[in-house]
Amino acid sequence: MARQVFLFDQPERFVAGTVGQPGERQFFLQARDGARVVSVALEKQQVRVLAERVDGLLDEVVRRSGGEAAVPATARLGSDDLDPLDVPVTEEFRVGAMALGWNGDTELVIIEAHEVLEDDDEEVPDLEEDPEDGPTVLRVRLTGAQARAFARRALSVVNAGRPPCPFCNQPLEPSGHICPRANGYRR
Repeated sequence: MARQVFLFDQPERFVAGTVGQPGERQFFLQARDGARVVSVALEKQQVRVLAERVDGLLDEVVRRSGGEAAVPATARLGSDDLDPLDVPVTEEFRVGAMALGWNGDTELVIIEAHEVLEDDDEEVPDLEEDPEDGPTVLRVRLTGAQARAFARRALSVVNAGRPPCPFCNQPLEPSGHICPRANGYRR
């Protein structure tokens, strides 16, 4: 299949967000630059892992550079993007594999979200590699500050869902749930 690359180099906005009510939310990554908006669907756990890995990567860059890299230790106060996703949210594709890297020359974080592969024989290309054939990809290049702000919002979005049961750690519905740790009694 012909490979399509949605490239955003330091976009105006790159966020994780949701559509729907807790328990029925759909998660998206959305990049915007001017009038161009691209949204890709993914799982809640993929958002959590991506945010944690972005923070970990940035911490490692700061450590290895001795603080010389243009990466803030934490997201700047007031840098929170609390706005909802840009509408209409049109899913370009569903994310299968993701890739993350740091370009030391440009001092930018590279995030790639690759389309779910239908064919097991296909392989996901290496970071910033663009063969003619392969899965569609959303590639975003962010400054250290943009990446910190992305990770902070992404974790906040993931944690804004239903609270976990203190006994079994499964999500609590507003009406409660049948807790296996309480021998099936409703909590």
